[in-house]
Amino acid sequence: MSDPFFHPVSGFDLPRFAGVPTFMRLPHLTPDHPRFAEVEIGLVGVPWDSGTTNRPGPRHGPRQLRDASTMIRAQHASTGVRPFEAANCADLGDVGPNPADIPDSMARITSFYAQLTASGIRPLTAGGDHLTSLPVLRALAKDGPLGMVHFDSHTDLFHSYFGGTMYTHGTPFRRAVEEGLLDPKRVIQIGIRGTMYDAEDRDFAAANGIRIVPIEEFFARGVEDVMQEAREIAGQAPCYVSYDIDFVDPTFAPGTGTPEVGGPNSYQALQVCRELAGLNIAGADLVEVSPPFDQAGGTAFLGVSIMFELLCAMLSKPVA
Repeated sequence: MSDPFFHPVSGFDLPRFAGVPTFMRLPHLTPDHPRFAEVEIGLVGVPWDSGTTNRPGPRHGPRQLRDASTMIRAQHASTGVRPFEAANCADLGDVGPNPADIPDSMARITSFYAQLTASGIRPLTAGGDHLTSLPVLRALAKDGPLGMVHFDSHTDLFHSYFGGTMYTHGTPFRRAVEEGLLDPKRVIQIGIRGTMYDAEDRDFAAANGIRIVPIEEFFARGVEDVMQEAREIAGQAPCYVSYDIDFVDPTFAPGTGTPEVGGPNSYQALQVCRELAGLNIAGADLVEVSPPFDQAGGTAFLGVSIMFELLCAMLSKPVA
């Protein structure tokens, strides 16, 4: 049972439209807070989109996601899990990026997450574009490569953009494999679809043992079957979960920079997270929510609902 200090503010005590918004109405702690070391799962914003090569805007994602997350309540409706009683959770604020310098921003992000790992805090991140995952993995994988379950419509395995730019939101997992942060044979990418430049990214996956589940296979087999395979590939060693909101069909999540039609609906978007239960999740992220394209706020609310599902999965007991 977690300390009541770390419980969210109830909507019965303060209306959800009132007060300063934090992730899921949790307490906001900085590293110098005397109770920082008691945090078990830290929710972190990374307001940064310098890796974006199409429509910008995910730098504004964490702020909108925080606001939307005030509607998250204490108990999971179908499983009965009460995550804020199972672990000490807190909003650890934002990592301040340098929007004019990609390497400096990545160094800042890695440094921040290194503090968390040193304190035994597992991170749940709100991005930010998908390049955000790379500096996070640099901190989390310091003791050895991680597995990964990756929900996306794109592989993000490209070698480079524009003749040699190595760090974009389309390259993070290519770099992570090259840097030894991910064990490619324990990586599965689910939902891949859309028109292609070429097959370079898929060729890299095939050559290195990364399992790609295209959207056609996802729908043909169904969520439960695909996710059983995902759990088998990730295994019981530590793994990372990376969730790009463009995994979801843009009918349900229009607020993103590179949407691809023909994806899962909002229920399936939650269902895949529930099937992560039992994995040894070292950290997770939800990225690519772009408020300028989310005028009604539905994408952000779906995004924080996914974050709640990921939080519950992070607290599930590993399968023996």
